[in-house]
Amino acid sequence: QVQPVESGGGLVQAGGSLRLSCAASGSSFVINVMGWYRQAPGKQRELVATITTGDTTNYADSVKGRFTVSRDNAKNSVYLQMNSLKPEDTAVYYCYIRVTSIGALWDYWGQGTQVTVSS
Repeated sequence: QVQPVESGGGLVQAGGSLRLSCAASGSSFVINVMGWYRQAPGKQRELVATITTGDTTNYADSVKGRFTVSRDNAKNSVYLQMNSLKPEDTAVYYCYIRVTSIGALWDYWGQGTQVTVSS
């Protein structure tokens, strides 16, 4: 069992910055992809950014140039640096981890952390 635990959400004014962190606990797994999704009220969950073991990144168009995803493989952790935040970035942000364990791929989600950007 893998348990991602997020931290770092909060309230910030437009133009400000926040850094989200997520650490995966557990054993007997190999992490493939880590990243972040978000869900705003009344909307579907959407991709924000992902990063592979080889550091290949993928970003939603809406956050390119403002957000940076990174990972620390030794700590089984992924981070999201969010700069130039906009009110439309307000959402619950979920950590996402895809692992290989006992020969299969498994997806895990964190509990979510609220990010609120005021105008």
